Amino acid sequence: MLDDTYRIHFTLKSVSICASNARSVLLGAYKLLYLIGCRFLQPGNKGDYIPNKDLNSFFSTRDFLQTYTASFRHRGVCIEGANSLENVLDFIDWLPKVGYNSFFVQFKLPYTFFDRWYNHIFNPLLEKEGLTLEQVKHFSNLIDKEIKKRGLLYHKVGHGWTCETLGLEDLGWQKATPVLEESKKDWLALVNGKRDFWENIPTNTNLCYANKDIQSAFIQGIVSYAKSNPNIDYLHVWLADEHNNLCECPDCKDTLLSDQYVSILNNLDKQLSELNLSTKIVFLLYQELLWPPLQEAFKNHERFTLMFAPISRTFEKSYEDCSISDTIPTYVRNQIKLPRSLEENLSFLKKWQEKWHGDSFVYDYPLGRAHYGDPGYLNISRIISRDIKSLKSLHLNGYISCQELRVSFPNALPNYIMGLTLFDHETNFEQVTEDYFKHLYKEQSSYYQHYLQKLSDLFSCDHFNAIGPRYSKRLANRYREASELAEVFLERIVPFENDYFLKKLYFHGKYVKLLALALYHLASNNPTEKEEVYGEFIHYIQSNELSFQEALDVYRIIEVSTRYTGFSLPNYH
Repeated sequence: MLDDTYRIHFTLKSVSICASNARSVLLGAYKLLYLIGCRFLQPGNKGDYIPNKDLNSFFSTRDFLQTYTASFRHRGVCIEGANSLENVLDFIDWLPKVGYNSFFVQFKLPYTFFDRWYNHIFNPLLEKEGLTLEQVKHFSNLIDKEIKKRGLLYHKVGHGWTCETLGLEDLGWQKATPVLEESKKDWLALVNGKRDFWENIPTNTNLCYANKDIQSAFIQGIVSYAKSNPNIDYLHVWLADEHNNLCECPDCKDTLLSDQYVSILNNLDKQLSELNLSTKIVFLLYQELLWPPLQEAFKNHERFTLMFAPISRTFEKSYEDCSISDTIPTYVRNQIKLPRSLEENLSFLKKWQEKWHGDSFVYDYPLGRAHYGDPGYLNISRIISRDIKSLKSLHLNGYISCQELRVSFPNALPNYIMGLTLFDHETNFEQVTEDYFKHLYKEQSSYYQHYLQKLSDLFSCDHFNAIGPRYSKRLANRYREASELAEVFLERIVPFENDYFLKKLYFHGKYVKLLALALYHLASNNPTEKEEVYGEFIHYIQSNELSFQEALDVYRIIEVSTRYTGFSLPNYH
């Protein structure tokens, strides 16, 4: 059930698809459609290209027999951003069409991702629609059914177990100051002499993991959930979503977090095994957990899957470009610095792999923040391709992308490349990209590809993602050139009424013109002009959000650019 292989055989008289499981049959069906000329260019039916051709001319001229085996077990996407139910269901439907086999829903209930859309956080031009927990429970049930209908591997939860242990329902990263039962007030991590919610965000708050009552409650909550949800293939067990806030009590302060984590997971495995539950548990290499344990070791490697999450990495280099050190920084409790370079991130993985030889994959973020710093989408797509081609040398068995689902602006090339290359790591990037652009833009494809490549080269993923100094004359000059390039482009292209992809490219042109100009002023340290142009950019995307709702996540680009890049949220947000 975990690995995908299928064989396609067609002759003049018949077509057959044989496969290792039902999901692989579906993958084979979409591969057959690809072979006869269909393309699925982005989620939703607007991205479907169906050729006008006589199928008899295709099948009658050949006797075709080919077996395909996926290069990696783990090939999926994790929900992020702001989404309508339709956005999520369209994305799930698209996944097997381009070779993916997994979908990951964070939290027990993905309330926060729907709340951002239906209440139009960061877009006051749209009226709040309201959202209840019952509605989200209904959405969640529909998502479950659509995942299982396609036989996709279902990943679930991750964040939330620490809150659940305290008796709280975790719906996201919202600020809150809930009142705990008296007996649980000392369950919070002791940091700087206080036991309190970290920055008033329960999701980001660690616990006193040495406390046996906490361990028992933590484990029991996971066991109970796994027992009630046998449809989940991979249950993610993570701790708080913040760093340098670990418990400093006498029982915790001299123990590595990873030692506490592995000990808890071993006890979890024991209880799951006693109940004959086969649920796979995903453990996380992230923040303090990048440092491998010194005392503890996993007892049942079949139960667990390692997930490496290099959230602080650059996307202007690939894994392929790196030499990996044999050393990692010394661990100092509550004084860690997240690794910035790819080399340092990979050094942590290497140290873990000295102790772990089981299943594993990377949980990466090219379409979570960094892609806004590449509006041409070509360089980020090339990095994704090169990263995936490097996974085998890193002894990783796949890739799950933590990302927005509304990420087809100006097109869905990054996710398209990701899916095809994860299925076949020998996929030729240049050939697939050329084919993709021809199906998008027809006879003008080479012109549009050249234009988008220029934009990619002029922008900076790292600068947008808060890596490096905010002020740079070199970057300022590039952003000014990009804004001028977009202005020239807008004079050439007209908003074709009947061509969805060209209409989107026209809207994208003004988006780039304004964003690049705002970044020019940011990099030039012109604070007044920076905020004026950024305000104009925000108003433009807010005003036009419904025109291309499925393609651009307005909530997320505003959140990222104000939290990381260096802009301020306009008063009218």
